[in-house]
Amino acid sequence: MTDKTFKLNTGQDIPALGLGTWQSEKGKVKEAVVHALKAGYRLIDGAYCYGNEDEVGEGLAEAFKAGVVRREDVFVVSKVWATYNTRVELGLDKSLKSLGLDYVDLFLVHWPLLMNPEGNDDKFPKLPNGERDIIRSHNHVDTWKQMEKLLATGKTKAIGVCNYSKRYLEELLPHATVIPAVNQIENHPALSQQEIVDLCRDKGIHIMAYSPLGSTGGPLFSAEPVAKIAEKHGVKPAAVLLSYHLARGSTVLAKSVTPERIDENKKLIDLDGEDMKLLNDYSDKLTKEGKLQRFVYPPFGIDFGFPDKS
Repeated sequence: MTDKTFKLNTGQDIPALGLGTWQSEKGKVKEAVVHALKAGYRLIDGAYCYGNEDEVGEGLAEAFKAGVVRREDVFVVSKVWATYNTRVELGLDKSLKSLGLDYVDLFLVHWPLLMNPEGNDDKFPKLPNGERDIIRSHNHVDTWKQMEKLLATGKTKAIGVCNYSKRYLEELLPHATVIPAVNQIENHPALSQQEIVDLCRDKGIHIMAYSPLGSTGGPLFSAEPVAKIAEKHGVKPAAVLLSYHLARGSTVLAKSVTPERIDENKKLIDLDGEDMKLLNDYSDKLTKEGKLQRFVYPPFGIDFGFPDKS
């Protein structure tokens, strides 16, 4: 499945499967990137906030030098962090320097808020009481206007957003002269976020799914429909959860630094209509019962408009 792609609204092809690097163990990211590229992965997802773009860059450089892959054949993603949402080009420049690249293929707004750019920490400034130091007067549309200007610099080929709810997208789109190419969101059967997926499809915004297994340890592996489909196809539950996104027309990010798991994660399957009905019914049931599971929600103290958190 590493050669399957989708078409963005920019005309670019984006791989259906990518290597995620969030929370990857320090000292192992470089080798993970090299191994993934050797194994056929062509999308590497990173972010300034992850604190490991130097290692990602080292892995890319090694793979390019060894002739494993050419720069133009790898889709590299980075994100502007919340302390740089009024200085997005500076945020991009910092990532490019760490990555050792002249451009990224996609640059995303990591979260639609502004943390104090002049606070007591570059990434996580805090107030004296320990809360996040957030500039609540900031409008996320202003960040997007800066993102649009990046396209003329050649430092990114496309721009998009992360963690945008339907409400936030509906606030943004009337003011956008460039429609986001991607919305990267937490997505899995226990958090299908169908209202966002449907809106994005309608507007030509591609969904990129993170935390597709739920979270560390794969809490969704034992979900009844996942286990049932895995048994039917003779595959591991992870293959079902990753394949779910391809069936939905979304790109999925599989995070690992273990060579065996990186190899295993590319062994995806074609889920049939019966499989998807089982998974969709499971999502609908959790929604009706108010039992949706969101595993990634930093303590910003802001209502981002997600129904399960509002």
